[in-house]
Amino acid sequence: MKTLPLDPDRNLPAQIAEAIRNAIVTGDLTFDARLPSEAELSDQFGVSRPTVREALKRLAAQNLIRTQRGATGGAFVNRLTFEDAYEQQITTSTLLLSMNAVDFDTACEARFALERACAGLAAQRRKPEHLATMQVQLLRQSLPDLTDEEFCASDVAFHRALVDAADNPVLSYQLAGAVEAMQPLMNMVTFTARSRKEIIALHNRIADAIEAGDGAGADAVLDELASYTKALAAHVFADKETRAQASTA
Repeated sequence: MKTLPLDPDRNLPAQIAEAIRNAIVTGDLTFDARLPSEAELSDQFGVSRPTVREALKRLAAQNLIRTQRGATGGAFVNRLTFEDAYEQQITTSTLLLSMNAVDFDTACEARFALERACAGLAAQRRKPEHLATMQVQLLRQSLPDLTDEEFCASDVAFHRALVDAADNPVLSYQLAGAVEAMQPLMNMVTFTARSRKEIIALHNRIADAIEAGDGAGADAVLDELASYTKALAAHVFADKETRAQASTA
């Protein structure tokens, strides 16, 4: 592993973690490779062992390494899977959306554009388990005593099944943030105004199109759902504006 001089004006553990991460990305450190010991890394980078330990904690938090105890223990390179990275993608997407005040229409446009990219592939590649998940969620959404939170969770699960039906792990990873971060945020805005009956009807049409192998049909219904979602948000925002004006009059 190549050791470059550290910049004393920058966070030292972050720089060490970056150097090790780069070694993993370039293949200098391969899957299951044992990292040098804390003492060896301390000597290589010219820092204290607690500084090295903090860098290793950062890498472990990203699932890039794992630690083992015992005579044959140490820190080892993990094989990072797409599934392992889902939560990090969702968390990052949620933070980006909440911290940067992305407007509703922009988020909605991005989410449905990405999801429509999966529709054609999902129609071609869907497996029985994907169709079964969509049908289970449709039945769940029809339950009269389902809470708003439960309906929103089922909504996410339905669309996640559509994305996963595309059978492309890269798309599933990229859309984890779109579906499981953007969609809940959009639901928080629209749930008071939306019609569950309308949502379920659109979901049924999407599921039917995917089952029939009709990617263009599923894409068209997703476009309808996007328009409906934007209209709901516009209604909610207009209503808030009206009430705000009335309260200051």
